[in-house]
Amino acid sequence: MPAAELPPNQWNTHAWVAGDPVIGEGTWIGAFTVVDGSGGLTIGVGCDISSGAQIYTHSSAKRCVSGRAYATVDRAPVRIGDRVFIGANATVMMGVTIGDSAVVAAGAVVTRDVPARTVVAGVPARPVARVEFAADGTPEFVALDPSSAD
Repeated sequence: MPAAELPPNQWNTHAWVAGDPVIGEGTWIGAFTVVDGSGGLTIGVGCDISSGAQIYTHSSAKRCVSGRAYATVDRAPVRIGDRVFIGANATVMMGVTIGDSAVVAAGAVVTRDVPARTVVAGVPARPVARVEFAADGTPEFVALDPSSAD
């Protein structure tokens, strides 16, 4: 039996890109990623989507657990702003918006919106730092007080 091939896409021959995502200029997508545009996906300009990251705009959980009595595959769009970094093996779930210049740490699972210039980490992802820029444009990640993370 011949090996299955990934559908062709313009970003990375080793990434699975489904649906019709809108992906901004200069965005890099690493190998072994899942980019699901079936429910509506917009990724801004200058983003880095690291290897193994997964972005989902659909869920079949209700359909599955109902024995298909719930016949719908739920879908909700994902919007990823400009200059967003998504770390290796991070997962972004359907319906989430990630603001400009945000950072999603490696392995994080994003289940709710991420404000601009926020660093999130963990499962589920929680804010751990904010992104600040020096006068010369150099970014710095400033840790949040853990007691104010929610």
